[in-house]
Amino acid sequence: MPVVVYVQPDGTECPIEVPVGDTVMDGALDNAVPGILGQCGGGCTCSTCHCFVADSWLARVPAAGPDELDLLEYLPSRLPSSRLSCQIVLTGDLDGLRVLLPREQV
Repeated sequence: MPVVVYVQPDGTECPIEVPVGDTVMDGALDNAVPGILGQCGGGCTCSTCHCFVADSWLARVPAAGPDELDLLEYLPSRLPSSRLSCQIVLTGDLDGLRVLLPREQV
């Protein structure tokens, strides 16, 4: 099972095994990781699962789709590495993925 490392704003790391086919958001919600709220349940209609993909992983994570990009436009804390964790589906290739959580969501 791939591991996702959720990094809190203070640097605390929480590595969690997430089943292939689940999203980064699913892994956070299933394990009560602070900072991922997922209010829309993964429907890509809110931005409460915003995260930053670690720079070393950006090229390996599939690109954001148009709906996700539209929502990210409205985030004041948006960076080039911003993603909605409900849109990142885990595969074996993403084992070790590191995502950083925004301070305003914690």
